[in-house]
Amino acid sequence: MACFAKLVPSARGLLVFEAAVRSGSFTAAAREFNVTQPSISRSIAQLETDLGVALFTRGPTRLAPTAEGRDLYSAVREGFDGIEEVIRRIKRNGAAKPVVTLSLSSSLATHWFVPRLGAFNTRFPDVELRFELIAGVLRGPAETVDLATRILANDDTHYHHWPFSPEIIVPVCSPSYLSAHGRLIHVGTGEGHVLLHLSDDREQWLDAWGKVADRKTGRAKWLEFSDYAVVLQAAMNGEGVALGWLSNVSRALLQGTLVPASDRQVNTGRTHQLIAPRSRPLRPIVSDICAWMIAEMQVELKALHPMLRPGV
Repeated sequence: MACFAKLVPSARGLLVFEAAVRSGSFTAAAREFNVTQPSISRSIAQLETDLGVALFTRGPTRLAPTAEGRDLYSAVREGFDGIEEVIRRIKRNGAAKPVVTLSLSSSLATHWFVPRLGAFNTRFPDVELRFELIAGVLRGPAETVDLATRILANDDTHYHHWPFSPEIIVPVCSPSYLSAHGRLIHVGTGEGHVLLHLSDDREQWLDAWGKVADRKTGRAKWLEFSDYAVVLQAAMNGEGVALGWLSNVSRALLQGTLVPASDRQVNTGRTHQLIAPRSRPLRPIVSDICAWMIAEMQVELKALHPMLRPGV
């Protein structure tokens, strides 16, 4: 490289020379470098002086490289092409990884997504995830995220939406709790049982418990939490019975860390959906992640089918 620097004192001269040959005129080369035409002429003249040969034949209306100019252009162009490819590759490799923001319930993130992070990273090694978590009932807009889980009306036009999981509720507990306390009778008083409940939107969810939720006549002990992820963790720890939304407890049911606590199964007829705001472009990587999540959920739903009553 030291010898090259002695042969050609200014690399800029080669850049100007390449542009002049490629564009066919000093004027066009000047526009490319945002300088005057005389500046280009001086750079070419200096390069010719350094090399000791004429690189162009100049006519009143035509500029053409000499034989030496053609040889130099061929070598310079080949070198520039190789340098350009390497620089592009370096920039691609050094470019920031795509960031995808997900708006999920804290329970879905904790009990469904986190156990799949290894599989996700294998499938999407260049993606960085950001989670915006909701502790209680899924609600609120999702305009500033890439992908979210919500329950929407089918005619909602603000979002792209894809079915993720039917809203099926199954009371669940740990195997050790079931062995110690027996099955929960929903038409009974619940005596001897601990009911783990999400305090958010209490009245709507009390219906899923049945008569045992009547605190005037019931004798069960209640523990309420504002975060559904904690409700499920308490159930896994053997602290009581929780209402298990299938999309959140599917993995635990298949692994046996949670089991049905009763025969009760409630299908609300609603569907948890993956949604993406129409107000921002739907990036291909977001579509791919959406398809991956749906496929993962479908595998578990199929495996859970024998546990569900017909029609649920």
